[in-house]
Amino acid sequence: MENSYKFFKNTDCKYYPCHKGIEEINCLFCYCPLYRLENCPGNPKYKDKDGKKIKVCTDCTFPHQSENYEKINEIFKNL
Repeated sequence: MENSYKFFKNTDCKYYPCHKGIEEINCLFCYCPLYRLENCPGNPKYKDKDGKKIKVCTDCTFPHQSENYEKINEIFKNL
């Protein structure tokens, strides 16, 4: 997919590719806008650290899949 307002790929980034398992990584949501949501549509895991529950999204590729751009916008429209 070409770089556009819905998709951006930065192959010059020192972390690219940041996730394995998808061919086209959308870097537009490099830092996941869904992180603060308790019920995000991704596949986060949780771990306890010093008595606090921490969300771990290392294996989640939801915001980096270009087909999820509209889904992410819908989530924020409905907050």
